[in-house]
Amino acid sequence: MKDTELTRRTYLKGAAGAGAAGLTGIAGCMGMGGGGNNELEVLHGWTGGDGAAAAEALVTAFEEEYPDMPTNFSPIGGGGNENLDTVVANRLNSGDPPSSFAGWPGKNLAKYDGALGNVTDVWENGMLDAHIPEAAELCKYNGEYRAMPIGSHRLNCLFYNVEVVEAAGVNPDDLDSADALLSALQTVDEQTDAVPMAQAMQSAWTTLQLFGVVLLSTGGYDAYMSFVNGEGGRDAVKTAFETTKEILENYINDDASSTDLTAANQKIINGDAAFIHQGNWAAGAYRGAENFNYDEHWGHKTFPGTEELYTFHIDSFIMPGDNPSPENTKTFLEFAGSETAQVAFNQHKGSIPTRTGVDTSEFGPYLKETIEDFENATELPPTLAHGLAVESQTMTDLENVITNQFTGPYNVQQATDGFMNAVQN
Repeated sequence: MKDTELTRRTYLKGAAGAGAAGLTGIAGCMGMGGGGNNELEVLHGWTGGDGAAAAEALVTAFEEEYPDMPTNFSPIGGGGNENLDTVVANRLNSGDPPSSFAGWPGKNLAKYDGALGNVTDVWENGMLDAHIPEAAELCKYNGEYRAMPIGSHRLNCLFYNVEVVEAAGVNPDDLDSADALLSALQTVDEQTDAVPMAQAMQSAWTTLQLFGVVLLSTGGYDAYMSFVNGEGGRDAVKTAFETTKEILENYINDDASSTDLTAANQKIINGDAAFIHQGNWAAGAYRGAENFNYDEHWGHKTFPGTEELYTFHIDSFIMPGDNPSPENTKTFLEFAGSETAQVAFNQHKGSIPTRTGVDTSEFGPYLKETIEDFENATELPPTLAHGLAVESQTMTDLENVITNQFTGPYNVQQATDGFMNAVQN
């Protein structure tokens, strides 16, 4: 399909990936239109906490470098980019695309099939040698570059409140398997009044993410990749669901079903929970908390059983076709890939640059350790819950299985069947 072609099939697929419903009619064609000097309009979903601080730092740095460019950076709230995705789908569907929008690259780009602009010229102007090849490859779709990464998140993380785990007599450094983690959670439950593991279940993606890291822990990299590629691995999937069920049935907060990520992570900051599994964006919230210091008040370890792996996730800015400000948009995307932008954004966001050779002096000790872990990782499994490992519709199907079969009661057999069907269809 050509870059400039927009079809009804494309946006029915895009709407399903974004969670939007009832989108009708496709206006116009997706050429690279509009004036080059029109206002730069960028949509993103970073509206609170570390995300808002990171976005503000990025915008400030860009406007300092390009003070004469008319800009409109619009934050759109909502967990997991759900509201942002819906707004983007509606805007693209109505023939009114923004200049750029924050989103996940990789297989997630498939839901914008036919509606993507082309920024290969930007990449070929020094970016290919400046960024890690894995990030560059994930920003390609149909042979051309469509996006620019702003930072990388690690997903196989386990964070903890130092005071709580010490009160329980648990040493996180000893946790080297899923079974060891379960034993530690039981000890916290017996020895303290704290929740063993904080969990947000207001949306299905957090449980999908937990399942993914447990599958890596109990099944290993090969089993994980076999599953996401639709090549089998049923036994490993079932085992991962059994372990995840034990965690969710016995060791999470009672209000999990009504709790979002921010509130769950706050339980670690408040000392109401011992552990939380999240991407390294959680550390951005800790950095912004008052009197909550790394190694003194909070700590981190690789999720037990996934040592030497780095579950890979990327935030990026995507280039729509029919762009209202193509020249300014490319200027912004080139800036997003620069060292200035990647330092400004990632030091606040709890993520690390995809650009190599970046001065990390402004990064805290945790992110410096993350950068070292990334450089030494043996494998970079793509994240399951954020559109890198599977296409948008498959991810939606997996989330539906979680909602219907694995949100209490936790039906291991039916959830396993549903997951295997989802990735093999």
